[in-house]
Parts: sequence; C-alpha cells; structure tokens
Amino acid sequence: MNFTRYGVYFTPHPGAFADAGAAWLGWDIAAGQPVEGGAGDITSRPRKYGFHATLKAPFRLRAGSGEDQLRTALAALSTTLAPVALDGLTLSRIGAFVALTPIGDTQALTSLAACVVRDLDGLRAPLGADELARRHHPNFTPLQKENLRRWGYPHVMEAFKFHITLTGPLPRAIFGKVMADATAHFADLVPRPFLMNSLTLVGEGGDGMFREIHRYTLTGR
Repeated sequence: MNFTRYGVYFTPHPGAFADAGAAWLGWDIAAGQPVEGGAGDITSRPRKYGFHATLKAPFRLRAGSGEDQLRTALAALSTTLAPVALDGLTLSRIGAFVALTPIGDTQALTSLAACVVRDLDGLRAPLGADELARRHHPNFTPLQKENLRRWGYPHVMEAFKFHITLTGPLPRAIFGKVMADATAHFADLVPRPFLMNSLTLVGEGGDGMFREIHRYTLTGR
C-alpha cells in the first residue's frame, strides 16, 4: 500500500489490551481494518489514527526520501533507545477528551519521544505557509508556536505529554458517563506497570486511515 503520511507511535503489543482499544475506537491499526461495535460517534475523531500514543506526529516525507530510508533510520534509532517502564496507565480527562495517561515519573518517556522527533526530522517535509496557518491555534504557548515552526507539531519536546486518546471533544453533560463506560470497557486490562519497549511505524492510506507498517523493538541500554 502507498502511504501519504507516516508517523511513529507507541501501540500495544498484540493481546487483550490492544484488542480492547481497537474495539473501543472501531479500528484495528495492526490489522488495518474496522472493528464492529465500538463506542460510537464519540470516537469518530481518533478512530482514523488507531489505538496509540503519538511520538512523532504524522508527516509527509521530504522530496528525495522514501519509506525504505525511514524504515532504516527508525530501525537504527531503536537500537539506541532503552525501554521505558512506568507505574502504569490510568483513565484521565485532558481538556474535553478522555485519554489514558501514564502514572509515575515520565522524564525518561519524554526524553525518548524527543529523540524520535529530533533524529527522524531530516526525513520530514517542512510545512508550507498554508499548513502552518491551518495548524496554528490562538491558545498556543510561545513554546508550542516554536515547536510547530521547528518540528511541524506543537506538542513535542518540553510540551510533550504522553497520552492515548479515546474520544473526541465531549459535551460536559456526558463526560461522567463516558468515563464510566471506558472504565468498564478496559476493566483490569490497562497495564500496571506499563512498559514501552517498542516503536511502531504507521502510515496513512488513501482512505485516511492509519495502519501499522512495522514494529521496532527498543534494544538500547
């Protein structure tokens, strides 16, 4: 399959937690296919991206670069990065969204994400003026504005916060119900402790849906 954009995600290894995430969103990023059921319209916004946490946000390849180069670069980077262990994941409210967020000291996780953003950036096509304007938000901090200009995405480096998005923006009136539904859906499947020991290269197909291309094990020390 030809992909229009690429990204680097954390995605859970195959198993009950990954299956629960795919069922909640209605899209299995590993299999590249829809999943019946799901949580309905509240997941329509994150569905296309699959059950994941973003490390390097989706980007177009720079002219003259190809997927093989990206694969090679990510494979090499993965040999220099050590797995990161945290106390676990928990359901949280982030603004108007429901997400899974880490429990414990996230400094190592933030450093790992910064390496992924920085070390692969030479393969990213820079954003044009129209794209920059479209992605800009008036509430961005000066740091987020600079990140957007420098790295093509505002929520990186010191502004990075690891999270697995479960919904689009929710009306306040249904927030409690959605949190209860998500708690029941994931039950004791949310990992505690949580180990991130791989990176997943993903691609956006012509249908706008993201699919897993390859998983790279982190083997650094």
